[in-house]
Amino acid sequence: MKIHTIFRILTLLVMTHLPFRGATQSLNKAQILEAAQAYFRPGIATLHAFLQIPNDGHFPEQIDQNVNWCLAAFKERQFDVQVLATAGAPLVFAEKVYHPGAKSLLFYLQIDGQPVDSSKWFQESPFQPALKRLNEQGEWEIMDWSAIEKDFDPDWRIFARSASDSKGPAVAFMTALDIIREKGIIPAYNIKVIMDFQEELGSPDLPAAVVKYRDLLDAEMLLIMDGTRHVSNLPTLTFGARGIATVTIKVFGARGDLHSGQYGNFAPNPVFKLSKLIAGMKDDEGRVIIPGFYDGIHLSDKEKRMLNDIPEDVAEIKQTLGIAEADQVGATYQEALQYPSLNIRGLRAAWVGKEVRTLIPAEAIAEIDMRLVPESDGQRLVDLIKQYVVDQGYHLVNGEPTDEERSQYAKLASLTYRLGSKPFRTDLDSPIGEWLSSAMTRTFGDRFVKMRTTGGSQPMAPFISTLDIPAVSVRIPNPDNSIHAPNENLRLGNFLEGIQMCLGVLTE
Repeated sequence: MKIHTIFRILTLLVMTHLPFRGATQSLNKAQILEAAQAYFRPGIATLHAFLQIPNDGHFPEQIDQNVNWCLAAFKERQFDVQVLATAGAPLVFAEKVYHPGAKSLLFYLQIDGQPVDSSKWFQESPFQPALKRLNEQGEWEIMDWSAIEKDFDPDWRIFARSASDSKGPAVAFMTALDIIREKGIIPAYNIKVIMDFQEELGSPDLPAAVVKYRDLLDAEMLLIMDGTRHVSNLPTLTFGARGIATVTIKVFGARGDLHSGQYGNFAPNPVFKLSKLIAGMKDDEGRVIIPGFYDGIHLSDKEKRMLNDIPEDVAEIKQTLGIAEADQVGATYQEALQYPSLNIRGLRAAWVGKEVRTLIPAEAIAEIDMRLVPESDGQRLVDLIKQYVVDQGYHLVNGEPTDEERSQYAKLASLTYRLGSKPFRTDLDSPIGEWLSSAMTRTFGDRFVKMRTTGGSQPMAPFISTLDIPAVSVRIPNPDNSIHAPNENLRLGNFLEGIQMCLGVLTE
């Protein structure tokens, strides 16, 4: 039997029992950087083309264009690809088997982006990527793309919808795949990729799809190519994400808007009632005072040391944000992320600005989002808010109150809610944590951050619960990327380091 055949058999036997030992070519820090730099410009060209495809998940025609692009991209990289049908938007699945019968890593790519208001972007279109640099006046000025062919400054940025969230990370991963393919590097595991085209809509069809395609998606761990880095902008691994639940509270006044001169001092203004209602949810230090809101959460001294063992300065964060004092939910920023949050994300009543009118509005609306941690059940927190509203003397109605309800109750409100993504958390010192730390150490030395959880939400719970696998997010974009907002951007230096991060993982 030839020596390479014996080695192949031994490799497969070992990989059957140890998921991340195999015949892979491990690159050192210098080799990873050299390869990433060599493939940086082709990667940017790929990203430039990808960003030109609009990707609002509300529109089927935009989903179809991105589905077709992803199918072609992974076929080109010699993956087996297929469209996974769901009750709604399709998913795309890609797989490359390097070692038949061995174990696999599953990579999650988010392809859709937030809706856009083109009038708020300082360029021709959010889907015409612009290369920009800061000028002497501290303003972002557009550059010619040819500048990148000669040399580039890592602080230059690409401005486009989904540049950072999350086509940039997806293309960084694809570029790393190009490197290992063209250099003949074989990972120590098989690679599976799932692409989601409605993440910004909460991935409504993902849970059922994971159950339906469970065998196809089966893997040892899930790596999420989505999310913003720690505020230090160091390469970041995040081991959990908070879930989300949203609540809409509508407080009713008169049957219709009233003239404030004729009916002021007589008809109650629902804005004052709603203001008192939401102001009573927190104390002056920003802590939620609804009874039971933080139940079940206790941070040990060991956990606090682990959370705060990252390069983070509270004073610097406050200065960056432009605030004098932080809410006192946790002693540090990292500790604060371990608790559920309650945020007023929107308020509406009558008109403001040039459209302001002398009216007593008929209703006032508060939109609330709560970010959840594994210890806090979304339904329980919604029920706590509902009980709080009732305890303040409100009669809750479904839809608009009837004439009978209007004549009977002085305090009328409605409350609707939606439970979104569930929270998840993977132990930092778990096998996947140690394995990824090894990959990052080989790639960056000690210049990387491990976070216990992120403030945002990701629809990963279906994979974790159905496939029974741990999940970690590989964070590439700069923290000041204007995520979800106009003028979203990706720093070129982050894209380069993103290729390095992916290459480190693929060669571990």
